[in-house]
Amino acid sequence: MRWPLLLTLLLGTPVWAADWDVPNRAGAIAETLAQAEEGDTLRLSPGIYTETLVLDRPVTIDGQGHATIDGQGAGSVITVIGPGVTVRGLTVIGSGSDHEEIDSGIKLTKTARAPQIIDNVLIGNLYGVDIHGARNSLVKGNRIEGRQDHRMNARGNGVYVWNAPGAVVDGNDIQFGRDGIFVNSSKKNVFKNNLFRDLRFAVHYMYADNSEVSGNVSIGNDLGYAVMFTKRVKVTDNVSIDDREHGVMLNYANHSVISGNVVKGAKEKCTFLYNANKNEFTGNWFEGCGIGIHFTAGSEGNRIVGNAFIGNRTQVKYVSTKWVEWSEDGRGNHWSDFAAYDVDGNGIADAPYRPNDSMDHVLWTQPAAKLLLGSPAVQLVRWSQSAFPALLPGGVIDSNPLMQAPKPPAMQKVPHDG
Repeated sequence: MRWPLLLTLLLGTPVWAADWDVPNRAGAIAETLAQAEEGDTLRLSPGIYTETLVLDRPVTIDGQGHATIDGQGAGSVITVIGPGVTVRGLTVIGSGSDHEEIDSGIKLTKTARAPQIIDNVLIGNLYGVDIHGARNSLVKGNRIEGRQDHRMNARGNGVYVWNAPGAVVDGNDIQFGRDGIFVNSSKKNVFKNNLFRDLRFAVHYMYADNSEVSGNVSIGNDLGYAVMFTKRVKVTDNVSIDDREHGVMLNYANHSVISGNVVKGAKEKCTFLYNANKNEFTGNWFEGCGIGIHFTAGSEGNRIVGNAFIGNRTQVKYVSTKWVEWSEDGRGNHWSDFAAYDVDGNGIADAPYRPNDSMDHVLWTQPAAKLLLGSPAVQLVRWSQSAFPALLPGGVIDSNPLMQAPKPPAMQKVPHDG
């Protein structure tokens, strides 16, 4: 047996991988692929190639930052069906418009093991990258601009992940389209350091256990980070700025960690929990929202410690007849509207904080009662409850409020004047 062949078998890739310079003419990429061996690299000349590609073996397609592949509105522009494929430095445009077929700029099928999609520009495709069953995919450093020619719900997603364990989506800039990243029936995925703008949801999770959403920035979307029907997810060190509905939403999401996130300026709620149980909220910063945090539909057993609630119109909305403690081991959360005092100087307020009273409960169930807010009767009820806390109906109590608001490191990603 010859040594090159032996090394090929041992290493799994050819020893004498070749580089191919592909000329800019019709059909040139397909012609070169027909000659290329496993491990070869195709370097595309500058210009536009009007082709659709199917990559069935380990090759690299390198656009070198100046080549464009245009699918001319038919199907997916690049489809990867083989292992070990790398696509980098390309501009990809012109996918079809079929949602049933998930027409995409780049489609990674279930036989495409460990593909790498790096430093590409994908513009105006129905879906940007469709990770459709491909295990251990890497989608990194791409700029993905979705369509704007349909209403938002009729557009495709920037990155769609379906049943693709081990997928990593890292450092991409995703704008327009429907959702930035939509995950369905997958697990053990990592979505980190991405920028999301002008979308419905920045990250939308459905049935995606044991995954991570970290270090992302969502600006001006309908909703930032939506985790649904999922267990054991880490939502950490993310930023949500001026998202129109919620910054973070948990819907039937359990046993997850929500830590170190910054949510500012959500018009409705910084955080919304619907039947979400036994989750940990620590070290988050919730500022300038309609509601800081809203619990409903039986959300129980959640740990809420070390967070900062700053300038929300309503800090907490939680209806209950029993008290729920939001402090632990002598440490609670910071509340900007709490006129606290700290005589012993230990950084912990000397009185507990109760964010809601019985009038809040009345207003939530009977919005028309807002007309009576300025009445002497309402003011008397509120004074009585502040003087005699035993009159309060139950709800959240923070027995050890923090005097200072702890700032999470993710605050460095928040835009600042000057």
